[in-house]
Amino acid sequence: MPAREGHEGNPRHERYDAVIVGGGHNGLVAAAYLARAGRSVLVLERLDHTGGAAVSTRPFAGVDARLSRYSYLVSLLPRKIVRDLGLDFRVRARTVSSYTPVERHGRPTGLLVGGGERRTREAFARLTGADREFEAWQRFYGMTGRVAQRVFPTLTEPLPTRDDLRRRIDDEEAWRALFEEPIGAAIEARFTDDLVRGVVLTDALIGTFADAHDTSLKQNRCFLYHVIGGGTGAWDVPVGGMGALTDALATAARAAGAVVATGREAVRIDTDGRAAEVTFRSADGEGTVFARHVLVNASPQELARLTGDTPPAPAEGAQLKVNMLLTRLPALRDTGVDPREAFSGTFHIAEGYEQLATAHAQAAAGSLPAAPPSEIYCHSLTDPTILGPDLVERGYQTLTLFGLHTPARLFEEDNDAVREELLKTTLAQLDAHLAEPVENCLATDADGRPCIEARSPLDLERDLRLPGGNIFHRELAWPYAQEGTGRWGVETRHANVLLCGAGAVRGGGVSGVPGHNAAMAVLEDLGEPLPVGARA
Repeated sequence: MPAREGHEGNPRHERYDAVIVGGGHNGLVAAAYLARAGRSVLVLERLDHTGGAAVSTRPFAGVDARLSRYSYLVSLLPRKIVRDLGLDFRVRARTVSSYTPVERHGRPTGLLVGGGERRTREAFARLTGADREFEAWQRFYGMTGRVAQRVFPTLTEPLPTRDDLRRRIDDEEAWRALFEEPIGAAIEARFTDDLVRGVVLTDALIGTFADAHDTSLKQNRCFLYHVIGGGTGAWDVPVGGMGALTDALATAARAAGAVVATGREAVRIDTDGRAAEVTFRSADGEGTVFARHVLVNASPQELARLTGDTPPAPAEGAQLKVNMLLTRLPALRDTGVDPREAFSGTFHIAEGYEQLATAHAQAAAGSLPAAPPSEIYCHSLTDPTILGPDLVERGYQTLTLFGLHTPARLFEEDNDAVREELLKTTLAQLDAHLAEPVENCLATDADGRPCIEARSPLDLERDLRLPGGNIFHRELAWPYAQEGTGRWGVETRHANVLLCGAGAVRGGGVSGVPGHNAAMAVLEDLGEPLPVGARA
């Protein structure tokens, strides 16, 4: 059952065991778990559909293409959640991990990672002239793979202590490289080629405005979450688009008995720590429901607004998101690589190590990067189901671009003008590696307009209520207990109000982990037995 348009699911009662504020993927995960445990659950969603940032939409008028408009790849979603909730949801692996074009010695070349070990080794040798960088790559990602195997299963357990997680990883070299020293030190110690260094560093910068040597280590935390997914670090394509996941979650929640009420915006939470009253607003006026527990699937700032607490400072977003529909993939200047392979993985643009450092320094000084770094992939090469049969037959393809190092502050004076300038410069960086401008390949919509849309951090703040446009709701946190994190990482200062959005500890990305953990915290508080894998 797809997420429905229009208002639905009138609250059936005045009292519920749990009221969930926000119908994004984490809220739906929590609703499904609690309803399956026999609890009465109400989900209040202000929009006329569920899904939050994990939705599929047709952004181009009259064109049968359903794009994952905001969130677009899956790595951190535990298979445990899919199994526990019986979700009709699948992902497909990408055969190519990445392609990074570059010009060296006056000729176009690049680095293709994927297609098997032999082929990847040959690609490294082609770029660097030797096997050293490939062997360093194998050792480094062998290390992160072992960390992933040990850390990922802990995400759906009560928070380990720092010492417990360190013992579980049982690798002091890895612990120092990932948890104690800026990731730039580990990269520079292991790799010498600038392009290879840049490809490694990009995982530390997705949605995170930081330098490789930032002493806060926020880039390390970002890197960690990008390499532990599924216990392997693989990033997969959601079949049917990201909306297929949230549609499946909404179906599971409703099937278990949860009431999903769209078009209803929570405006206040009053609680004494044992019982809560949630006031919401709809087209029909205000209403009130009572609950033993309230789970907030929204940002920490929104949680504070609802409870009347002092909000934390927003964490600044720093990305450009661009969706495109093409009539064909453009040819590459590097004729040694098939565009269908290059674009099926992550296509890195202007992401050499020094280029990333320069872009960060320019943005930190208040200017748009002269060579904006970005990465692109083509969903439809791995999963053509997001396109109508006619578009597939005619060879149409999607491109999703994610730009780095563009903090929200740069857009504050004139969001529209700066966004357009940045888009133009970003596409010029892409065009430098193409045999023809990407603009020549853009499809047009029913009104004759090019099928391309761009979103700045300020656009995401406006459209999705992401404070500062930050896709993680706040700076990512280490996946272990610290002062004030609570047992599950979802607790707040109000005993019966939990934060189940991306701003929870171990939140960020499309994972469902905060939703699962908030549900486990509720069941534990009620004395219910927890599912296997959630006990500790």
